[in-house]
Amino acid sequence: MFLTYQHGSLHDLPDDPAAYDAVLARVADTALARITPDGNLEHPAAWDDLGDTSHGVTALLALAWQRTKDDRLAEPVRRSLNFHLRERVYRTDNPGYPNLRLRASGEPYARYVLGDGEHPIGDWPSTVWALLQAVNVLDAADGLIDQEQYAVLTELGQGYWRWLTEVTFFNPQDATNQAIGCVVGGLMLARHLPAKDAQAVRDTALRLYGTEIRARRLPDRGALLPAEHGGAYDNNYGPISLSFLAQAHRVSGEQLFADDGDEIARYIDARLSSCGYDVGGPRYSEQHSGFEAVLGLRYFSRRIRSDLGRYLGDARWARHAVNADGGLDGHFAFMLVWQIQDATRWYRTPKTAPVRHQLRSARVSVSFDSAMTPALVEAAGTVLLPAAVNRQHGFGPAVDGFLLTRPMGQIRVRDAVASGLAAKLVTKPVVSRDHPLLHTQSLYVTDGTSLWLTVALDRTEGEPYLLAGLPYATQTDGGLAKITEVSGLDLAEKGARLTAGGSLLMGGLAITAAGELRLTTPDYPGTDGSAYFNSPDTIALTQEQAAFRLAADPRGYGNPDQGWSHIVATTAVEAAPCPASPDGRVLFAVRYGPALAADTPFTPAFGLDADGLTVRTEAFTAVVGPPAGDAHGEPTLTLRAPGA
Repeated sequence: MFLTYQHGSLHDLPDDPAAYDAVLARVADTALARITPDGNLEHPAAWDDLGDTSHGVTALLALAWQRTKDDRLAEPVRRSLNFHLRERVYRTDNPGYPNLRLRASGEPYARYVLGDGEHPIGDWPSTVWALLQAVNVLDAADGLIDQEQYAVLTELGQGYWRWLTEVTFFNPQDATNQAIGCVVGGLMLARHLPAKDAQAVRDTALRLYGTEIRARRLPDRGALLPAEHGGAYDNNYGPISLSFLAQAHRVSGEQLFADDGDEIARYIDARLSSCGYDVGGPRYSEQHSGFEAVLGLRYFSRRIRSDLGRYLGDARWARHAVNADGGLDGHFAFMLVWQIQDATRWYRTPKTAPVRHQLRSARVSVSFDSAMTPALVEAAGTVLLPAAVNRQHGFGPAVDGFLLTRPMGQIRVRDAVASGLAAKLVTKPVVSRDHPLLHTQSLYVTDGTSLWLTVALDRTEGEPYLLAGLPYATQTDGGLAKITEVSGLDLAEKGARLTAGGSLLMGGLAITAAGELRLTTPDYPGTDGSAYFNSPDTIALTQEQAAFRLAADPRGYGNPDQGWSHIVATTAVEAAPCPASPDGRVLFAVRYGPALAADTPFTPAFGLDADGLTVRTEAFTAVVGPPAGDAHGEPTLTLRAPGA
């Protein structure tokens, strides 16, 4: 089963001027065939997001006219602009709209749904979008529309701005991508106003950004991020916010937009796997953005010098928004306009400097959460998510079903490189179920093809094992497909399957362990297995679908991250301790590598002395210092290639 909208890295789409002219030509042909006598350019089947969509197509036609001077386009632009001014501008309060600060203001706004009181909650973002479509038409207006239309559209833009910033509460949906978009609209509108009015709008935009957006950022993985529906980051809206910040910097030149965009870009870069996959968010877990993310990812990829464009995008929205039948929709058209206008080109080289929350080399990557527990592992084109056991989620050692990953003290990290190898050591104090303090040292080493994970745990009572991941997706035909079978075993079949000294094969990946390796599939109660991922009830579900089943509001407003946290147990790869574990420590060793390497012996050797733990494999030798660290409490790590 394919993860439907993860079918291509965004930087794989051609983005040269000729490619964009071809996109605009197709848009123009569609629009000319669709436009009604009264100038309506909306998709015939559309029922929501209607306040700005015809105007969005108008903006695309205006840009196409500006670039080509195609005589066919001028009259449809004027006619469709008149349609918007006549039919899609509302000045009477929408019955039931809950976010007004001033009633009966008479200021214009755009509706999400046209009928009175039908679904008024979406009117704020629809008005932001309508403002952005309007300023794009104004930017292309010279020689295209007459002075009267220009004046009316400029006044409408000012009215939209007043409604958004004075008549209503600002950012009422706690969706910061919308709020940054509003700021961008004000900054762009100011360029079309007399100096005094322009300065007032600009000042308000910058004040709102500072007090209502920047001051309310939330921390995650060492970064401060714009809040999105109660969470710090969203896979869909995070890159959209990055595009808004790129446009804000392009329009205003204000350094704070660049600084904040750099921070989000570095954060996204660390989250993404090598192939561009990510998972998690307070609104969408796996529904990634499409073209609306391109501007920000491209603009900031060059600023931070990393290949952000590997981000897997929504295949439906590769060039512009579409309706359910795939037909052109003007929603988000402003992003395509800016994307075409921006001359920045993709930066395609991966960042090589060590990053705290990621280990990455070629086709191997580990993305870490704030507690430095892997949030995503990719090797050989296969993605593993944190497995769950007894409502605990993660990668790491477990004793009698109790996962030892939650830190009880300072987490310390040390990176090392040597002869084509990259390594990260994470030292973490944890407590067991009975509260004794234990130390874990997790060593991740990669040569860009395989990943070696060695975990050292203080010896403790009970039966320890390593929770080594939930097999989730593998690359197939350029996209990601969910794994439903491992080593010929149907994951929907409950119970445990053991391998004796062999490898688990999934897609192109082989997982091999020094100790006994097993694949477990959770038992499930009755017919409702929604809390047990990859049980027979969930085998056909994606992570996001399973998460929404358990969210507070599964209609689409619930938090899938919170829903996923309610998963009781998942399919899991589990590794037993190494037979050669030295006295006083329990060691686990797992290799994630290409299936072709499954027959390569994996017989790591260990030594423990005053200098620390020595780990020898077929690919490297590492010396991991004692958990206490050096004289300053910092972890020590020495890495050598074989023969070095």
